[in-house]
Amino acid sequence: MSKMQNILTIICMIFGLAGALFVNYSVPATWVESQVKYQTFENDEGALVYINRGKEVLVPKTIAYSSSPIRQSKLDEITTSPDFKEQWVINANQPDKPYLIKADYHFGLWSLLPAFIAIALCLISREPLLALFSGIVVGGFMLGKFDISSDVLIPNMATTDAASILILYLWLLGGLMGIWGKTGAAQAFAELMSRKFVKGPKSAKVITWMLGILFFQGGTMSTVLVGTTVKPMADKANVSHEELSYVVDSTASPIAAVVAFNAWPAYVQAFLFVPGVAFLATESDRLSFFFSSIPFSFYSIFAVIGTLLLSLEITKFSGSPMRKAISRARLTGQLDAPNAAPISAKELHQVNTPENYRSHWLEFALPLVTLILVAIITFVISGSPQIHWAFGSALFLAIAVALFKGMSLRDMLDGLGTGWKGVVIASIILMLAITIGAISRQLGGGIYLVDLLGEHLSYWMLPVILQLLTMLIAFSTGTSWGTYAIAFPLAMPLVWAVSQSEMLADPEIFMMICFAAVLNGSVFGDQCSPISDTTILSSMTTGCDLMDHVKTQIVPASFAATAAGLLWTLCAVTLT
Repeated sequence: MSKMQNILTIICMIFGLAGALFVNYSVPATWVESQVKYQTFENDEGALVYINRGKEVLVPKTIAYSSSPIRQSKLDEITTSPDFKEQWVINANQPDKPYLIKADYHFGLWSLLPAFIAIALCLISREPLLALFSGIVVGGFMLGKFDISSDVLIPNMATTDAASILILYLWLLGGLMGIWGKTGAAQAFAELMSRKFVKGPKSAKVITWMLGILFFQGGTMSTVLVGTTVKPMADKANVSHEELSYVVDSTASPIAAVVAFNAWPAYVQAFLFVPGVAFLATESDRLSFFFSSIPFSFYSIFAVIGTLLLSLEITKFSGSPMRKAISRARLTGQLDAPNAAPISAKELHQVNTPENYRSHWLEFALPLVTLILVAIITFVISGSPQIHWAFGSALFLAIAVALFKGMSLRDMLDGLGTGWKGVVIASIILMLAITIGAISRQLGGGIYLVDLLGEHLSYWMLPVILQLLTMLIAFSTGTSWGTYAIAFPLAMPLVWAVSQSEMLADPEIFMMICFAAVLNGSVFGDQCSPISDTTILSSMTTGCDLMDHVKTQIVPASFAATAAGLLWTLCAVTLT
């Protein structure tokens, strides 16, 4: 870093710590009641249940809403934390329709401080480890948790998400990439693709785009699959890492929102129930509503089209930073910017095949096909792809083939070790990103932003307001699914209330437009956030500098988001 960057970094860190201590000692929490309304029904045993994340959950004992100690009127009176944070209640006029109320809190604008510090330091220092850790320290101090290791890091890293990262992205993905590097399989596959299909940057990017469409499960699985598959051939075709990471990232969640034959509808529909709304009454109704809303997913559609245009070398909407990266790669052969610091080790992308070992492209293709088949089969059987099984099967097959062809056990273990070392930094960044996202949610950043909304809004403004709101929540927390859990239970009843007060001719279409705005605003924020897992993995698997990826991607993504916002407003005015 330059001297000026050092100074700005220190100033930013001091501001963050001072602000955190000020909040901890001087800013009282604002408690807010939020409501989550599930569709409840009696199961075969006669017990009252609801469906959450595909599982049947028993409704606990309910009390009258007017007696609840966490209703808003009571929360306004308290000065300390309530005894409990959620409760099932019923209203006197609808005793057969219980719903869940939660007591959430925020610190006003200060709730966004950890995310602001992390993102600002990412931009200033270009050191994601420093930026994320600083944001975590700031968030921990705001919560009064001054022992960062014991009170913040260990509890958050002793979670299922953190364990999943260690197993999947460190052991399985790192091991698979290490074995491919040792056997030369990835290089052999790249050479085959270059001879048969890839004739230059355009064809390499089009193949990348097509694979992004093919792997429509979205999220981390898509970025890892596509990134690891295309990088060797894209490097040979002189595609800059900024271009490649953008195409990989922008055909992950956006395509999953459009080609939604994945886990997204089942997860999202649980948050859409609004009492009294007939077309959202049952799970099948809500799933039908989801798929009927897909034509309004303008951001995702524009994002996928934008990556296709870039793949075809049409860069008018790609922005100046992306065009500079393209020009650099084509004219100089430098796939990274001069000051780039990729988060995956260079050794991970180098071939170190033992003497007398003959590489073959099938050593890359067979594990990859196995990975895809296992993911598809488990998705069909269980409704969710078992990613760990898929990557574990691919790694096992890659190791078995290498040993069968005569690679020594020592060389195989050396390949595994190289792969693991190559993704250590990226895995740590992912775990820190999950930690700061959890802290941001705990501090109520999303609740604060949603709390800014009132019900006295012009209906035509609502889609864009919801879009901007969810963009900001997802960008500051690094998660689209977490944003759905915050935004949908609050947004959908608000949208219905506005449609009724404005006496709209077609409230269902208006609900679809606003639903798409929330869904796609969350996708944009997640896709562009430097603390998002898909952003980090897109950078890691394509060998791109994380902040170079963020800065080049945000321009074309913003073009797509702006066009989407205009279209949602136009549709709200003309169709409802």
